[in-house]
Amino acid sequence: MTQTRTLPPGAERRRQLRLQRRRERLRNAWRLLVLLGIAGGLGYGLLRQGWSLTGPGQVEVVGSRMVTPERVIEAAGLTFPQPLLTLQPRKLATDLSETLPVEEVQVTRLMAPPRLRVSLVDRQAVARAERRTPQGVERGYVDRLGHWMNSHQGELMADEATAGLLVKGWQPRHRASLSKVLAQRTVLGPDLKEIRFAPEGSLWLRSATLGEVRLGPADAQLTRRLQVLDHLVETLPAQLKGKRLRTLDLSDPEQPELALVGTPPTEKPAQQP
Repeated sequence: MTQTRTLPPGAERRRQLRLQRRRERLRNAWRLLVLLGIAGGLGYGLLRQGWSLTGPGQVEVVGSRMVTPERVIEAAGLTFPQPLLTLQPRKLATDLSETLPVEEVQVTRLMAPPRLRVSLVDRQAVARAERRTPQGVERGYVDRLGHWMNSHQGELMADEATAGLLVKGWQPRHRASLSKVLAQRTVLGPDLKEIRFAPEGSLWLRSATLGEVRLGPADAQLTRRLQVLDHLVETLPAQLKGKRLRTLDLSDPEQPELALVGTPPTEKPAQQP
């Protein structure tokens, strides 16, 4: 005969409590899963429907006199409806800066109410410019960073000071060098009339006071040559007592060569083969 095992007093009660707690934990876990599912569904619906751009009216453009929301939408390739959180502000800013005539772009996603704010700093034309194309000489403008602007853009963003300076021979590879020279425009003053990139690569300036200034090739020495030029602008008037320069050669910044108006140019000795 099989003997029935007798549990100690209170053991059955403890077993029942353990089973009860286990069932309660399972019920709580299911409640949590259901709540998470409902919250996730509501959140997804809110992101897809509540935080979405449904039309062009939710795209704001601030800081620009030229760029309209319609142009931003076209340049960014936006379509509607557009979930707001799927947009990447940094990538949008990069794309817009490469397409629009602006210096700076900042893109911000705003949630309440949902909208996209695009803050722009327009390019400012600082000089007239010319460049050679297969169709001939094209005339336009450049901004302070040396970027080309077509005639329509430049005329909208030009001021009276722009007309006093002309950049000749602009090419994309000259942009960085041109930016350095334009940064010195406040030192050279209104006397600076022309910045010219010769076909062989030499950089020239024409100033009402200094005459023709040869800065040489646009290489790593350009910064040093501009520093020497700044120094000469400050010291030459006192030394020359009103005399005008015909040429100033800074191709070797440590040995500048000066020629006055009416003075025959000094021929450099021919190099021995």
